[in-house]
Amino acid sequence: MNISLKNLDKLLKKFLTVYLLVIAIGISIGITYLGTETNASKKGIVEQYNGSAPNDELDIPDKYPKGIKEMLLTTHNHILGLAPLLLSLGLIIYFSTVNKRLKMFLLYEPLISLIVTFGSIWLVRFVHPGFVYLTILSAILMYGSIYLSILLSIYEMNFRK
Repeated sequence: MNISLKNLDKLLKKFLTVYLLVIAIGISIGITYLGTETNASKKGIVEQYNGSAPNDELDIPDKYPKGIKEMLLTTHNHILGLAPLLLSLGLIIYFSTVNKRLKMFLLYEPLISLIVTFGSIWLVRFVHPGFVYLTILSAILMYGSIYLSILLSIYEMNFRK
């Protein structure tokens, strides 16, 4: 297939650029929300799922441990919400001219990290808080590859000759 982003019709390039910017804004808002909920810390992430410990008998915890239903809802919403977004982003990057290894990484990595990230929060909640490192690493890889795909695509459509 000889379709490439840099050779698309000007109107389609503009539309895809705006779409990619909207994705970037949405992802950034989600990351900002997560940062405010967890204080952008390992302790805050663990507390988000395991709940916070009361200081004494009369203290009411700030956060309660997430139950199975809440964990299922969070996992379900994020996987089903992000999968179509990652599909559309993957289809766009597929038609880029980046080298084949990088393209393959950008196609598969966010999907794998999506499952690892939201699977690892279950491990944090029900197995051991130390799995928070897996959550953080996979989230960094997922969001980093999303931003990289967006930047490379916008660059190719608008600045590459």
